[in-house]
Amino acid sequence: MKVAIFAGGKGSRLIEETRIRPKPLVEIGNRPILWHIMQHYSTYGHNEFVLALGYMGDMIKKYIADLCQYSGNLRVDFAKRDLYGQPNGIDPDAPRRPWIVDLIDTGEETMTGGRLARLEPYLGGETFMLTYGDGVSNVDLDALLAFHRSHGRLATMTMVRPLTTFGHLVVREDGLVEGFDEKPETGQDWINGGFFVLEPGVFEAVAEVNGDDVMWEQGPLPRLMEMGQLMAYRHTGFWYCMDHLADKRRLEEMWKNGNRPWATWEAAARSGDGASGLRRDGRGPNIGRGGHPGDWVRYQSL
Repeated sequence: MKVAIFAGGKGSRLIEETRIRPKPLVEIGNRPILWHIMQHYSTYGHNEFVLALGYMGDMIKKYIADLCQYSGNLRVDFAKRDLYGQPNGIDPDAPRRPWIVDLIDTGEETMTGGRLARLEPYLGGETFMLTYGDGVSNVDLDALLAFHRSHGRLATMTMVRPLTTFGHLVVREDGLVEGFDEKPETGQDWINGGFFVLEPGVFEAVAEVNGDDVMWEQGPLPRLMEMGQLMAYRHTGFWYCMDHLADKRRLEEMWKNGNRPWATWEAAARSGDGASGLRRDGRGPNIGRGGHPGDWVRYQSL
């Protein structure tokens, strides 16, 4: 199944990094977050990617091209003036899946609704997946897909409860503090975590409310909801959005300490059977794209 990834935004809230590179190339553990996202999909057997490029798209093209050509072992034949890859052997960082990547220029100023519309010719007229280029998760893609197929609607989104670095107070109406959780791992509200499954009929269904200046979350998603064609899959496991520099630093620290629940490919390698070992299930309603921990309504909620 093809996987579309929004990879064209300017990432202005992460300007410390995105002034010199596009947000999907900001690194966690010496690898771009885009690589982490693609590795997760690949763990579940989804190896065909369609990237919606925009801001500094040429850098993403170069990264993917270099990853294909230079990752793993390389032989240089000076006599023939040729170079080509060799089997990767035990290199744990080299892609171990047969990735096919379409890199599509969708315009530097195009909004996410328009970006997705421009990808339609490259998605094969079949069910496809969609996600953002700045969020990592251990969402069970098999269970997500099974849920999508079970309800027969055009669209499924994954809803999550984000991690937070802020403490939660339990306070009575008269102001008396009854409890304090210093650093709870989940918030109280479900938000849109991305990781969509969509039918090709989505494009026609939202065409009247979509365009280059329309956000996916503000035009197409509300229309699908009004039509009764949007379902939500509840993911109770790990999810994190790299929205600010503090988010990058937290993910870096988690990676360094070996606390990296989104690295499902590592769990799959340990299991030896291709399964991630991180199974979650659930279902339920709601929308709204998540943002910085503690600021869960950064994007318009519905």
